[in-house]
Amino acid sequence: MKRSDLQQNARQYINGRWETGVTTGVSENPSDTREVVAEYARADRSQTELAIRAAVDAFAHWSQSTPQRRADVLDRIGSEILARCDALGALLAREEGKTLAEAIGEATRAGQIFKFFAGEALRGGGEILASVRPGVQVDVTREPVGVVGLITPWNFPLAIPAWKIAPALAHGNSVVFKPAELVPACGWALAEIISRAGLPAGTFNLVMGSGREVGQTIADSPLVDAISFTGSVATGERILQAAAARRAKVQLEMGGKNPLVVLADADLDRAVDCALQGAYFSTGQRCTASSRLIVEAPVHDAFVVRLRHRLAALKVGHALERGIDIGPVVDRRQLEQNQAWLAIANDEGAEHVHGGELLERPTPGHYMNPALFLARPEHRVAREEIFGPIACVLRADDYAHALALANDTPFGLCAGICTSSLAQATHFKRHARVGMTMVNLPTAGVDYHVPFGGRRASSYGPREQGRHAAEFYTTVKTGYVLA
Repeated sequence: MKRSDLQQNARQYINGRWETGVTTGVSENPSDTREVVAEYARADRSQTELAIRAAVDAFAHWSQSTPQRRADVLDRIGSEILARCDALGALLAREEGKTLAEAIGEATRAGQIFKFFAGEALRGGGEILASVRPGVQVDVTREPVGVVGLITPWNFPLAIPAWKIAPALAHGNSVVFKPAELVPACGWALAEIISRAGLPAGTFNLVMGSGREVGQTIADSPLVDAISFTGSVATGERILQAAAARRAKVQLEMGGKNPLVVLADADLDRAVDCALQGAYFSTGQRCTASSRLIVEAPVHDAFVVRLRHRLAALKVGHALERGIDIGPVVDRRQLEQNQAWLAIANDEGAEHVHGGELLERPTPGHYMNPALFLARPEHRVAREEIFGPIACVLRADDYAHALALANDTPFGLCAGICTSSLAQATHFKRHARVGMTMVNLPTAGVDYHVPFGGRRASSYGPREQGRHAAEFYTTVKTGYVLA
């Protein structure tokens, strides 16, 4: 493998110091597997416990800091991220495989998130209420939870850490941050910016390593007061069980099998564009991806023809190459998993419409042609999260049938509908059993200042992002005073 000049030695950040790890890991460029993006220090259980104890010691000081100090720190972080968004985007594209435009957009969003929560640090409020008893005053205030463990995935290695770290710090908590092992350079780059923002030592800690050691240590530690996790359902359930055993606060985001409903009265070109962006951009590696395309019978065939035509025109290639629509799959394991799903779909009788082939490009990488199937509701490809550039179309008899199909899933993150009917759109928004709905928009693509999250197997605990983040990162205290 050839080495990158941009980032080679990512270290742990514990108690205000950069530390080597017990072992060393390597991340590679999925667009060119010959390139090492980072050599990174891998922590073990003992080193993770040191980071947790540092966060415990720092909490007393940071939790009592002024709102202005917290706002200034977060604003500095946001400003530097925005100033460096091109370089951060290039790093993200090389390590995770997003196209450069998408990667720069994610870096920009991360900076905006820190800026938003700089404002939230100053806007934190409370209530003063009249008691039902004469002469008694009641006040309701919010206080930080304590030490927060943040475990983040590889698919948004700047934005998701940002929307966890920023509110945690804004509300006075101390942080132990574990990024996914596929994207250590992105986690390190974010931590390096945070390390220079003026936080007291131990307030923010970075520990890189495996979920089995680092993640499990965070989940099991009695010193960690709250855990926010984004990742797979299976891992989320294990974290929930570990945290529940010691009554720690938990927030989980675990994926989805999101529907996009296309009604007969929809603008078909807009609907196809929503499907294309929602199902396939970011190589389909988004929990909000609309991998179930539920199309009303009168426009079903026309929709499939147009979508297949658009898929055939997509350019798949190196994430840094100009004019590319879709980059590589993140790693070989994910690529093999995608290929296994193609076999499952074919074996179960789903009709193959387009794509799925492995692609050769000038650089060796994990390239795959986006795939489309016609499926029935009972097919696994229509029921289980794939997390790749694979989608299926389901035929619906009418709107009522489409809504029933949309809700026929154990997940409940988001759902979209394409229609020109205000009445149908309003009904869908009310009756789709999800946390977020989109009308004439792709399901993938959310704002940073409003709540993010779902229902059922998709999410657990309070919402992320926006003002609602305070529900997780603070605890409510009620005080009584006899005047």
